[in-house]
Amino acid sequence: MKKYLFLSLLLLVFGCNNKTLKEDVTINIKPNIVLIVVDDQGYADFDPFENKSADISTPNMSRIANAGMVFTQAYTTAPVCSPSRAGLITGKNQFRWDKHASWGPGLPDSVKTIAEYLKEAGYATARVGKNDLGQKFHRNDVREYPLHHGYDEFLGFSAHAHDYWLNSQKIKDRTPDPYGTSALLGPLMHNMGEKSYEEGYLTDIFTDEAIDFIKRKKDTPFFLTLAYNSVHHLIHQVPQKYLDKFDVKPIANYDPDSLVAFDKRKTGSYSAYYDKYSRLGAIQDEDLRKYYLANLNCLDDNIGRVLDVLKSENLDDNTIIVYVSDNGGTPLNGANNAPLTAGKYSIWEGGIRVPMAIRWPGKIAGGRVEGNYVSALDIMPTLLEASGVQLNDDTIDGISLLKPEKERLLVWKWQKTWAVRKGDWKLTNTNENSWKGRPSNLYIKPIVNDLTLKLFDLNKDPGERVNLADKYPDKVIALETAYTNWMKQNLGKY
Repeated sequence: MKKYLFLSLLLLVFGCNNKTLKEDVTINIKPNIVLIVVDDQGYADFDPFENKSADISTPNMSRIANAGMVFTQAYTTAPVCSPSRAGLITGKNQFRWDKHASWGPGLPDSVKTIAEYLKEAGYATARVGKNDLGQKFHRNDVREYPLHHGYDEFLGFSAHAHDYWLNSQKIKDRTPDPYGTSALLGPLMHNMGEKSYEEGYLTDIFTDEAIDFIKRKKDTPFFLTLAYNSVHHLIHQVPQKYLDKFDVKPIANYDPDSLVAFDKRKTGSYSAYYDKYSRLGAIQDEDLRKYYLANLNCLDDNIGRVLDVLKSENLDDNTIIVYVSDNGGTPLNGANNAPLTAGKYSIWEGGIRVPMAIRWPGKIAGGRVEGNYVSALDIMPTLLEASGVQLNDDTIDGISLLKPEKERLLVWKWQKTWAVRKGDWKLTNTNENSWKGRPSNLYIKPIVNDLTLKLFDLNKDPGERVNLADKYPDKVIALETAYTNWMKQNLGKY
């Protein structure tokens, strides 16, 4: 009797509709999350956008967007990497805890990160690539270091930039100044130690490490932040096959014995090499764009490798992917922000509006385009909601990416300049005072370069070419008041 009862139960279970059974099981599985952050990508240098630059091709970035949703009006919280990344991983405007947050707001203990939330929820967490928070560079004993704000593993660097080719202990030992904030070379930080690479290209290395993590953690929910330093300077450092593809010549890598000719004060310094090739002069406009395109193409191929391994490991259907640039493209490295004015180092649209897309199987249908404005602040609450984590913090500035608010208030502060957006309207006093040398010929010059108030209807004028401040004085007063009130209520209060 017991035997027949057991068989009846088996038939009852396995006789259920397979689709229903699969759906019931899937409901309880937390999605894996891959957050891809790239560096200084131009607004027009993103294939999924309808008005992309004619000379670019990023098919793997398009794979993400085509399988999900692309955002045509996505903003970061700053026009440079460190503060924008602080906002991205916390869901909070960085000025909430640091009134001087233009360059390096840091990460106080009181501000919780997305990695900490997900780790508490049972996720395996890793950060691969660039880690740039605050000003405590190259240190693993500070809150800003990934292992101290929620990541189980880290392989990368803590600074603005790193050489793409020179990642060994040997070159570090030969270099008088291996520890710059942008001009950095030598071994990568690895957990609480270092990892030296005698050969290999940094974008490939980061992808290799990301793939290794995915394969090791495929049987548990994981959160991977893959923060490439591409397409940041030094833009000319690209594998030969990509240089050949774009018909541009290689430039010799840094050698401490070859710097005497143009650097008598700092003989052999890496900073001198970095400065020489991070502005126009040694590289001219046409070649600068070619180096940029080669670097971007290599980046896109590496993103394809990550997408391929998710598919080959049968993780594709249960992995959310978010793609975003940390700030607007810089005309100093050959990026194209058209039709947006200016770029990195300013809060014109070219400095803060960025490429962004999300792929969320089963939740977001492929091929969607979201035209309402959103913020990188929204990434954290969106992903936490997807993983079932409750947010009980009324100082979170982010909202769901799937529910944009058309009259939402966004504010920016950058040195002596500021901007505010609500609805289609943006008010700003921005000017530009951060260029070092001449920008490339792709640069779209602002209509005026002073601290006067400028009002734009971004729905009709995303390039900020028509100042409407004199025509709509009431709108100017309302937006300036909204900005001032937000700052009075929140600046440095957290």
